[in-house]
Amino acid sequence: MDELTADTIINTGAFMPYPVSTLSPKIVPNDLSTFKSRGISQVERDLQQKLVQMREEYITTIEHFNWNKLVYEADINFEPVVGEIYHLYRIRGKNTLSMIAPEQWPRPHLASFRLNLDRQWELTEASVEGRSLFTDDEVTDLGSSA
Repeated sequence: MDELTADTIINTGAFMPYPVSTLSPKIVPNDLSTFKSRGISQVERDLQQKLVQMREEYITTIEHFNWNKLVYEADINFEPVVGEIYHLYRIRGKNTLSMIAPEQWPRPHLASFRLNLDRQWELTEASVEGRSLFTDDEVTDLGSSA
């Protein structure tokens, strides 16, 4: 009986990326253009959505920074208590933080804030005049200091 060798058990040509004889079937590469086009469109859509979300978060962060900067640069004649709501007014050309609610004081009210545990001011209400302080031109103003 003939000895069995690895060549007789395993057809080495079966694993080649090209035909090894004239009787081998024609190898036709798969058409991956639809796979690629679907993948590209999905990746572009997903990344575009992510960029929109990042831009919205960036704008929200800039607005939060600008409001906090405005409050901390205002005249404050008392030490605010965490969790309480305070009101920002324009008095004689200066911003002033007060405990007096807008309906109790006839001054130009800009906004109302609550002081958080992390010492950041959370905007609770803003007047039209207060919102007009920040335009789209100032949205990119995070790193600058006045």
